[in-house]
Amino acid sequence: MAESGDEQPQLRIYNSLTRTKHPFQSIEDGKVGMYVCGVTVYDDAHIGHGMSSIVFDVIRRYLLHLGYDVRYAQNFTDIDDRIIDRANKAGVSVNDFTARMIVDWSTEIEALNILPATVNPRATDEIPEIVEMISALIERGHAYESEGDVYFRVRSFPGYGKLSHRAVDDLIAGTRVDVIEAKNDPLDFALWKVAKPGEPRWDSPWSQGRPGWHIECSAMCMHHLNGIVDIHGGGRDLIFPHHENEIAQSEAYSGKAPYAKFWLHNGMLQLNGEKMSKSLGNVISLAEIIASNRAAAFRLQVLQTHYRAPLNFTRASLDAAEAGLSRLRAAMLPVGSEHPRQHAESSALSLGKLATSVTRRFHEAMLDDFDTPSALAALFDLGRAINRGKSDPFSSTAIRVAQSTLAGLADILGIDLLEPELATTDDAEPLIDLLLLVRDELRSSGQFATADLIRSGLLDQGIVLEDNQSGTTWRRR
Repeated sequence: MAESGDEQPQLRIYNSLTRTKHPFQSIEDGKVGMYVCGVTVYDDAHIGHGMSSIVFDVIRRYLLHLGYDVRYAQNFTDIDDRIIDRANKAGVSVNDFTARMIVDWSTEIEALNILPATVNPRATDEIPEIVEMISALIERGHAYESEGDVYFRVRSFPGYGKLSHRAVDDLIAGTRVDVIEAKNDPLDFALWKVAKPGEPRWDSPWSQGRPGWHIECSAMCMHHLNGIVDIHGGGRDLIFPHHENEIAQSEAYSGKAPYAKFWLHNGMLQLNGEKMSKSLGNVISLAEIIASNRAAAFRLQVLQTHYRAPLNFTRASLDAAEAGLSRLRAAMLPVGSEHPRQHAESSALSLGKLATSVTRRFHEAMLDDFDTPSALAALFDLGRAINRGKSDPFSSTAIRVAQSTLAGLADILGIDLLEPELATTDDAEPLIDLLLLVRDELRSSGQFATADLIRSGLLDQGIVLEDNQSGTTWRRR
């Protein structure tokens, strides 16, 4: 599926199932079925959700670039204990509560420049498919009903543990599992739960209740991808038990393996070297990043770490990503009038060769398990050369060609290098210039904290201040 022209190296992807890289070949020629576990809509999305979504958006974008027709499914878990509890506390129905959360999520991922999914199935819309799947698992001896609940019989599936690379007996010895008298085995997991008083419920052959978490994804994947799953993705924290259980119930249901050809898992997000969690009080919401006009910088920050590695989020690293984004965007600013110089022709040839080299490096990196840090390093090399060429000009034509290369490659990563449109108008320019004068006076008198308030306030409005030896200049971000 490579573009026409010289033959390109084949895409190789790391598979969590085999713990090695393999050449990628889709199940159906020219088409890719991709399923990514989505959010449980019980609370505001945080930057960990954003990181995972950006990772799989870039993987999807590169597959599209290679010419594949990608059907991308990402679900919403819109029924679980936390959702019911939050809806009750808010005094609204579960449907109204989740509908609002889904709207908020859709707005936030749009701000992160994440392509909308081909389909966003919701668990509560898939009850008939879930009930049918559970019924078939019972008939085939892989599940059993107990007091209105239904459990999957883990020991009935010989391959259990193949994704997490654990033996069943080791799981019992080393893993915390729920001990419920209704279960035949502590490892068995719920496919259907009897509804408690006041909870939403649906009819089933076993009880009025609701589905377990794991069965939702299997049913939605089977329904919306017709069982053709080239890539199944999610966070590393989902490997066990969620994805392990998905494999077991899906392959037990279909009688076919593998359920998914490639399993991709992104590394987990840390905040200043610590796990981000509500209990620690260190959760950063996506809304906060977006409100500060740093969504694009956050996207760049995520891609500067390989998707399988943990991402350590710090304010300093976000600032660095913001500065890097500014340098790339500066490289895209229009070229001024051309100033011919000696050796301009050879310099233009040098820039052209660099653009070609950067293109090759970019694709070599992306074809090697979506190595975005190396791909970005190539873009920064090209951006640096363009910016340098503007101060000691190449021919303007050579710069424009290099700019086109830079913009095209960045677009594959979903990074928009055009300055965003801002509400600031030309009428505001005299006020901005006045604020700069006030800031200079404050700095001269040692009132640096107040001067910094002006800088941060202007940044919130999309105005970037740049201090240099000749004074302070400003530009729209």
